[in-house]
Amino acid sequence: MTDVQMYHRRMSTWWWTKKRSYFVFVMRELSSLFIAWFVVYLVLFVRAVGRGEAAYDDFLDRAASPWLVAVNLVAFGFLVLHMVTWFLLTPRAMVVSVRGRPVPPAAIIGGQYAGLAVVSLLIFWLVTR
Repeated sequence: MTDVQMYHRRMSTWWWTKKRSYFVFVMRELSSLFIAWFVVYLVLFVRAVGRGEAAYDDFLDRAASPWLVAVNLVAFGFLVLHMVTWFLLTPRAMVVSVRGRPVPPAAIIGGQYAGLAVVSLLIFWLVTR
């Protein structure tokens, strides 16, 4: 019996940068880290509000630091990427039928954006009233 060596093609670490669909997929997966950051940041914000005015003022002072503003801007960009790609994937993952006829993907995606707009306006109204 002879020893047969398997051919293993070398793959670059950056293979995912060569095709747009792979790049977007990897960026969407990376965006989950920034979503987690926003959850932690929101929990810290609620904690500061619950601890009183001094803790809230300290939180706002830290939040105004340039590095934290930069991190939050990058995280917001990834949040938007995550949201858009999630909305675009929904019609593929969930087939909705009305009266036995499938709802067009554009209607599902449009409904999601409409819901996002309504919830955003409601939150805006609650914060600014």
